[in-house]
Amino acid sequence: MSKQTKTEQQKIGYFIKELRERRGMTQEEFAKALNTSQSSIPRMEKGEQNFTTELLSKISNVLEHQIVSINDSIDFQVNGGKKLSGTIKTNFSKNGSVGLLCASLVNKGTTTLHGIARIEEVYRVIEILESIGVLIKWLDQNTVIITPPDKFNLENINIESAVKTRSIVMLIGPLIHSLSSFSLPHAQGCSLGRRTIAAHTYAFEELGVKIKTTSQNYEISRGKLKPANIVMYESGDTACENVLTASALIQGDTTISFASANYMVQEVCFFLEALGVKIDGIGTSTLTIHGMGEINKNVEYWNSEDPIESMMFISACIVTDSKLTITRCPIDFLSLELEKLKRMNLKYKILKRYYSYNNRTKLADLEIFPSSLKALSDKIHSNPYPGINIDNLPFFVPIAIRAKGQTMIHDWVYENRAIYFTELNRLGANITLADPHRVYITGGTPLKPAQVVCPPALRPSMVIFISMLAAPGVSILRNVYMINRGYEEIAERLNSIGADIKILK
Repeated sequence: MSKQTKTEQQKIGYFIKELRERRGMTQEEFAKALNTSQSSIPRMEKGEQNFTTELLSKISNVLEHQIVSINDSIDFQVNGGKKLSGTIKTNFSKNGSVGLLCASLVNKGTTTLHGIARIEEVYRVIEILESIGVLIKWLDQNTVIITPPDKFNLENINIESAVKTRSIVMLIGPLIHSLSSFSLPHAQGCSLGRRTIAAHTYAFEELGVKIKTTSQNYEISRGKLKPANIVMYESGDTACENVLTASALIQGDTTISFASANYMVQEVCFFLEALGVKIDGIGTSTLTIHGMGEINKNVEYWNSEDPIESMMFISACIVTDSKLTITRCPIDFLSLELEKLKRMNLKYKILKRYYSYNNRTKLADLEIFPSSLKALSDKIHSNPYPGINIDNLPFFVPIAIRAKGQTMIHDWVYENRAIYFTELNRLGANITLADPHRVYITGGTPLKPAQVVCPPALRPSMVIFISMLAAPGVSILRNVYMINRGYEEIAERLNSIGADIKILK
């Protein structure tokens, strides 16, 4: 073994040890999860064992973190320390796109959807739909025409695409009306700890549908469908969307209490209304769906913009201490975030207000100015809408790095996501992990360039990426598939406002 190879193996071994300890696993527990002997773990962590790609893949799955970037991965090279300037437009919503694609299956007619994001997550959903018989045609950059089959063929489902997205679970609502029983592969998507589908299961039981989770699949069987008064087990977005599409075709009134009022749920509500379904209480935590027996209508609908992308640009602007105009921001889903930032001394201006192309979602243009930020004395945490959005919370991490003082960020929803925030320490941040949900950030530390592998989660990966913009020098972000899942041509768009990013293939 050459000295260089040994050094690389030692680096990998040390990284594996660090990840294991960060997850609170003993060597015995780690060995059991890998189905190997306990004695092999110390050798592995000292770099005294050869690492095959198969072993590294297995370790990555157990530790829920990609160890190395292999195969045809795409990397970003970021020449940081540049100021951003000019104007950037908020793109169409990722979560709205996948929700609308799934919801379109309740319609036996032709659905034309405008504003569908050209991102990896959308491509996976389309591959799944096409594999079960749906005809999908891209009309232009962001428009798709969807024609459902006379009969869905779940036996041909694209399993490889299905396991890459949690959106697969949202097919249950539409498909129960066409199939009395079927199975869907387990979803993966982001690796953010234990994410059960209990909220889906309990709600569907009330409607007359059973979901059984096996080692590899969700087994769905339909009894007599009936309207119901449903109390959501948790206020989940995808669970609420699933119940909406299911109840849209159940004649009678279904009430959902403790419903999510988040932007993607409202989007599905607006789309169902365009199909003729009457829904009371949109934007509140209680929805009443007046179900129809059948929907067969040729319809056109516009997806609205992505508040999470708007927040990403706000965060990128702040971390680089820049002046930037961000247009088409869904302002109702950013108001509390902006209020917190105002109290941190951010200077910004709302230039104008107007509606999205769906004529329902309120938008605004924002101008952000360089500001001297101070940390909030209160913790920053997410809540169901109208609280700080769960997916906007990570973007407060780079902002807190800029703010004078100490900020506590509490990511109570996901067990593992806060752990990924500590990756920013590689860039010179001062972040202390209190527990799997909370971090303390001491602001004011200058950022420096580094090489980092994307975590297996979309928002933490993006947080590392935009922080690299503020680190003078050349940083490398490895294996950016996670970012491409949720952001369309993001390197090119950031370059258009002053960033210096190269795509390495």
